[in-house]
Amino acid sequence: MLDLSRKEVVDYLFEAMCGVLEQGNIEYVKWDMNRSLADCFSLSADDQGRVMYDYVIGLYELLERLLQRYPNILFEGCSGGGGRFDAGMLYYTPQIWCSDNSDARDRLDIQYGTSFGYPVSAVGSHVSAVPNHQNGRVTPLRTRAVTAMAGTFGYELDPQKLSAEEKQEIKNQIKEYKKYAPLIQNGLYYRLTNPFSQGVCAWEMVSEDLSEFLVSAVMLEVHGNMTVQYIRLKGLERNCLYQEEESGKVYASDALMETGIPLPVEMGQYQAYQMYFHKINSSL
Repeated sequence: MLDLSRKEVVDYLFEAMCGVLEQGNIEYVKWDMNRSLADCFSLSADDQGRVMYDYVIGLYELLERLLQRYPNILFEGCSGGGGRFDAGMLYYTPQIWCSDNSDARDRLDIQYGTSFGYPVSAVGSHVSAVPNHQNGRVTPLRTRAVTAMAGTFGYELDPQKLSAEEKQEIKNQIKEYKKYAPLIQNGLYYRLTNPFSQGVCAWEMVSEDLSEFLVSAVMLEVHGNMTVQYIRLKGLERNCLYQEEESGKVYASDALMETGIPLPVEMGQYQAYQMYFHKINSSL
C-alpha cells in the first residue's frame, strides 16, 4: 500500500501516471482500489492518528492534479476513498463501479439500494457472461441488458464466444441504449417496486418536462397459472395521454398511475421488459 499521506509519494504517482496517460489519446481510466486499509501507520507522520485522514486528502490532491491536467479523461472510481461510493470521490470520479457482483438478478437488488443515495449516471453497470462466474446463474441476454441500462451500461465478456445471434442482439442493445441514454442519464428516477419483497423489479425514468418516460421491469418469480402483474407508474402529467412506442397503444396517464401497466405472462425465468412512452397532443 502506497502511503499517500506523504507528499513525495503523491508527487511520484502523479509523474508516473502522467507518463502513461501521455502515451496516447486516453479518454477513460478505471481507478480500481480494492486493497482495504488496515493497521495503517506512516514512517513520516508525527501523529499516527491522522494517517488515514491524510491518506484520503493525498488521494484527493492526486486526483485534482490529474483532472486539472487531463480535463477530458473520465476517471471511474471503485472502492477508492470509501466502501464503494462516497461523496468525496464522486467529485473526482463521477462514475463508480457499483459492485463486482455482475449477476443480473443480484444487481437488481444492489442497484435498487444504490439508487437511494446516488444517481443512475454514477452507477457503473455491465452485461456479463453466463453462467455467471460467481454463482452460476443463467439469465437471458435481454435481461442482463435491461438491468445494465439502469446505470452507465457496458459489456464485460468475450466477444469470440458469442453466437451470431447474440452479436446481433448486442448491436441492437447498444443502439437502443444510445437512443434512450439522455432520458436514462438525466431523467427523474422512480422506483416502482421493491425487489426484496415483490415478485417483479420495476423502475422508471421520466423526462423533466414529463413528455416522455421509459419503464423497465424484470420478473423475479414465475409460477403456474400466474395472474397478470400490473405496475403502477409515477410522476406522469395528470389528465393527458401517452403512447407506447412499440405497440402504438394509447394510455391515460391517470390510469397508468392508478391501475398500472400490465406485464405479459411469458415462459421462462427472469423475463425483462422495456417500454418507451411519449405524450401525445390530445388531452382528457
